[in-house]
Amino acid sequence: MAVAAREEELARNVYANLQTVSCPLVEGLFLQEADSMLQLLCSPSQHRTDILAWICSSVNPNFGNSKARSVRAKDPEVLTKDMALLGQELMLCRADDLDLIRGDAQPHRQLQFLEQLLTFVPRGTKSAGQLMDAENLLNELFTTENLPLLAEMLEPSFNPWPSHIKTSRKNNKSSSKVSREEAANVAALLQQAESALEQLKSECDFLSDDAQSPGSFSPSSLRVAACDLQQLMSTFSHVYESDLRSYCSRDPPAFSSETHVFQRVHQLLLALITELEMIREVSAASVSVKEEVNQLQKQPRYWSQGEKHTLEHQLEELNRQIKNFSTLLHT
Repeated sequence: MAVAAREEELARNVYANLQTVSCPLVEGLFLQEADSMLQLLCSPSQHRTDILAWICSSVNPNFGNSKARSVRAKDPEVLTKDMALLGQELMLCRADDLDLIRGDAQPHRQLQFLEQLLTFVPRGTKSAGQLMDAENLLNELFTTENLPLLAEMLEPSFNPWPSHIKTSRKNNKSSSKVSREEAANVAALLQQAESALEQLKSECDFLSDDAQSPGSFSPSSLRVAACDLQQLMSTFSHVYESDLRSYCSRDPPAFSSETHVFQRVHQLLLALITELEMIREVSAASVSVKEEVNQLQKQPRYWSQGEKHTLEHQLEELNRQIKNFSTLLHT
């Protein structure tokens, strides 16, 4: 009885955690009984496999890239092995614990595995659109052609130089100095672009959501005003012909039927609105890129020795290794 009660409590906790991290595969289920939760989480099914695959993709965005999905579509067993390998990397199971991934293990063990795996899913308050943008950005960073560069940055390896290659060392030092100068130039350019965008945003008050005037101009209002003006002029022409012509020696005003002037004004207004929308989109994109860069720098996203670290921590670790290696060379 105590074991069953513990399993029911774990099932409720895991189900609640899935709802907390906004797992789309449990939305609309509205499970209330612990038995139903145990059936969902501990019995082999395609729904359970999809939930576990979603958790793995949330922990490691590269897990759900298009190339991996195409390979798993040909052989579903590859997905099971990949999830087991991810569990081994997180030190939650072994690579051969395929029964745990399929749902054939003991329910208590499965629930403990799911509960521990959910702790690695990042919590956040972003909207679905922003989460999709961030996932697309990470998928692009973790593409196959970028993986060697990321691996080299996170786990650098230095081969000792032969004693007779001194010129090569000097050239490497000079090239690293040039690289640092180029990075400083790029940072300065980014800062200038950000300042220019901020200045442009401050000058364009109409781009602000708060500054919404009640009498905003639109092409439809111009069309209505032109129609009203034409009706008034037609009415005046009839009144002139019937009542006022005998008192005036002038000919009635002639009204042109050409509308190219209004059409040209309408086209110019549409072009102006399109340009303003583009300026607003550029400003919004700049803010979004700035937020993503800050998150990549401050949030722990990079694995090292079984733990997640920030980019700043990884760079500091890289500098420390370089200093230690330089010390060994000089000694």
